[in-house]
Amino acid sequence: MIRNILLPTIFMLLAYGFWISPDFKEITAGVAIFLFGMLALEEGFKAFTGGLLERLLRRTTNKLWKSISFGVVTTTLMQSSSLVSVITISFLSAELITLAAGIGIVFGANLGTTTGAWLVAGFGLKVKLAAYAMPMLVFGVILIFQKSRNLKGIGYVLAGMGFLFLGIHYMKEGFDAFKQTLDLAEYAIAGYPGLFVFALIGIAATVIMQSSHATLVLVLTALAAQQITYDNALALAIGSNVGTTITAILGAMSSNEKGKRLAGAHLIFNLVTGVIAIGIIHQLIIVVDWISYNIGIAADDYTLKLAVFHTLFNLLGIVVMIPFINRLVIFLERVIATPAPDVETPIYLSASSAQIPDAALEAVRKETVRLYDWAVDIISQSLSLKREMLFSEQSLEDIVAKSGRVAVQDIDYLYNRRIKAIYGAIIEFISHARGSAGKEQDEGFATLRQAGRDIVEAIKGTKHLHKNLKIYMVSSNPHIRQEYNKIRVQIARVLRELETLQNSTDEASTILSLDQLKMEISERDIISTGVLDSLIRENRITAQMATSLMNDSAYCQDICRDLINMGSILFVTSDPGEKEAEQIVALDEIEIQQVIEKHDEVKTNEGN
Repeated sequence: MIRNILLPTIFMLLAYGFWISPDFKEITAGVAIFLFGMLALEEGFKAFTGGLLERLLRRTTNKLWKSISFGVVTTTLMQSSSLVSVITISFLSAELITLAAGIGIVFGANLGTTTGAWLVAGFGLKVKLAAYAMPMLVFGVILIFQKSRNLKGIGYVLAGMGFLFLGIHYMKEGFDAFKQTLDLAEYAIAGYPGLFVFALIGIAATVIMQSSHATLVLVLTALAAQQITYDNALALAIGSNVGTTITAILGAMSSNEKGKRLAGAHLIFNLVTGVIAIGIIHQLIIVVDWISYNIGIAADDYTLKLAVFHTLFNLLGIVVMIPFINRLVIFLERVIATPAPDVETPIYLSASSAQIPDAALEAVRKETVRLYDWAVDIISQSLSLKREMLFSEQSLEDIVAKSGRVAVQDIDYLYNRRIKAIYGAIIEFISHARGSAGKEQDEGFATLRQAGRDIVEAIKGTKHLHKNLKIYMVSSNPHIRQEYNKIRVQIARVLRELETLQNSTDEASTILSLDQLKMEISERDIISTGVLDSLIRENRITAQMATSLMNDSAYCQDICRDLINMGSILFVTSDPGEKEAEQIVALDEIEIQQVIEKHDEVKTNEGN
């Protein structure tokens, strides 16, 4: 409702401003060009988020000071705290970093945004930027039309910087011309009333433009043209800092609870920082004057002094909040709790993660592992086996023999509630994420999608198997009961081996360890081994039992193969070189059959 009213209101105000003043058009056009430059700059840096930035993020978040430093450095380089926030939320959603590390990055990003004020105040307002903007736009646009992803990225960065410089130029020229017809400084408000009024204006401007950088540049250009007073400019800077949290909150609306917690931390940090800055504004001005004097800033160079103030109060906020980060994490996790839905929903997938290829890939991998975990519950219950017994040290034959009671389970209900919903979300997420993925990530998405499909196929096979299993595992015929118990043991053995592989810390646990399982499955095929023919010939089971056993044995084989294929994707080494080497030496189905036939031939010769 508010959004529906806000946009027409902004259009009406802009139209009125265009009508009464041509200079207002130049200022607003400068803001629009600057904002477009910010979008182009973000788009350019996204082209380089396919590896280096993600690896750097993983290695620089194990300590708080590293997280803060990462936020400062990346925001300084990219001049986009929103892009840093998107990357941080995506990694947090995929649980690649902790909430405390994410909060540290956000704190650092806030400090990193202050470098933009230094660049504009120290360089942008003292040099004719349009002369630099034009060549950047020309070269940038040419590179944007190239096929190479990296060249496109460089093109967007150059074009973005060109638009930023051009926007600053038009804002500066507009305010200089505007002063000849209307002096906005006449509307200055002194004291704390002015502080609160202009802080609110700063918040509103940042929310409308969705960029604290744009608000700050607008303030600096207006201050340089003496259209606003120094005191009111300080209040606008405080307001822009608080206003940027609204942008973060809007961005986190499409994220999961982890992203919402980070946006909450951002809001609390900027509110606390803003309140502190307003409360001790006079003391901060004295400190700014002292710092400016000692680093050689002239007493009347208010634009650079504003940059000093912007840096000082953000740094003060970090110093104040650092001791409370752990308490803030506990508070946010309690207030923004993980919901318990009627239908299972993904916990690692989010819209923000889909924009960063490496984070998206890790999110899919973790969600697929979670899907498998649910599958283990369903399969073990279908086999009437308790999970804790299945993964114990006890003999599977003994466990199966003692668990003769059928556990009544609605497999369809469990499948629809847990498996179908998550698997559908994974497929949809992969479709969106592959659009910005490189070749290596695209291959990773393809294999993970196959792993998810194997899990779903295993569940579907279990659903078919369960129909006869619950009948024959309690049958009065000991022979059919024994054969179905063998099926239960075979599937349980695969699950136990996969559990061992998943939890193993031994690097020697590789795809080769699954070959033995594949051979065991082929060796125990009741048709090729002649077991089924023997049971029928000796009248141990009826024809109806034989048909059911033959079909269910095939289901068992398919379930085991699907699970093993899934395990070869999810639970083996993640190093691409090692995985490729293992795949080369691993046995395929034909080779496994040849090994079994040779083994049988040797046994036959030994018997003769």
